[in-house]
Amino acid sequence: MKLKDIKKVFVVGAGTMGQQIAFQCAAHGYAVILFDLSDSILRKARLRIKSYADYLIAENRLDAKMAGRALDNIAVTTEEQRASEIDLLIESVPEDLQMKREIFSRFNRICPERTVFATNTSLLIPSQMADATGRADRFLALHFHQPVWVGNLADVMPHAGTAEGVVDLVRNFARSINQISLVLQKENYGYVFNAMYSALNNAAITLAANGVAAVEDIDRAWMVVMKMPVGPLGMLDVVGLDTVWHVTDYWANTLGDAQTLRNAEYLKREYLEHGWLGVKSGRGFYGYPRPAYQEPDFVLGGNR
Repeated sequence: MKLKDIKKVFVVGAGTMGQQIAFQCAAHGYAVILFDLSDSILRKARLRIKSYADYLIAENRLDAKMAGRALDNIAVTTEEQRASEIDLLIESVPEDLQMKREIFSRFNRICPERTVFATNTSLLIPSQMADATGRADRFLALHFHQPVWVGNLADVMPHAGTAEGVVDLVRNFARSINQISLVLQKENYGYVFNAMYSALNNAAITLAANGVAAVEDIDRAWMVVMKMPVGPLGMLDVVGLDTVWHVTDYWANTLGDAQTLRNAEYLKREYLEHGWLGVKSGRGFYGYPRPAYQEPDFVLGGNR
């Protein structure tokens, strides 16, 4: 298969990343089908995708005509059989290995033999799912950073059995949707950026969990020294604290690290149990839609 042969893209999972991936593909001319199990989830996804288009128009990153075409290019469905004529499937569901394996196994029975499968996993590696796809040679990880139109880096991570031509195809696909594609030479948990970024995230959560400094001051330290518009905890609100907890809990149990376990317990106790998941729930480390760190004098703290 060549890049020109990819016409239809099927995105499994209509959460934040699934929405953004679908919109990015549609904005660059691909016919996209966004799949989820619930009509209500898909209705919400439609509204969020429309809000992305409106935002990008307002920021002069997308003209209204292109945005309209992008929205027209996206269909939503709860019907798995809609995948029977697709060229590329991108899975973007929660970081549950068994769930992902079951999804790939089901769609392997529906999709044409030519269809390439990709996972957007942040936590896992493709070799953990390859056998379940029924097409290990046409399977790899294609990992996006959010928001997709700003953090436009796409990690292309094959496993040992991925065909070289598929790696080239997916790399070129990523480029075709305005992503800077980075092909990993071997599997690595966290890819490249996330492997570095997770160290910062864990340090920030540790400071908060141990009561060393207030959330706002932890972020101020980073924002002032690094001249950044948002700190690590503010960024975790964008990722989603449920996802952050899942990753933190996974590594706490995998590594047996006591501090990482305390960090997971802190996130669950102080945030998840209250339904505070970050931007998507309206509250996390900060309140939304107007988080404190966006205030002009936020970095001054008590030094006003």
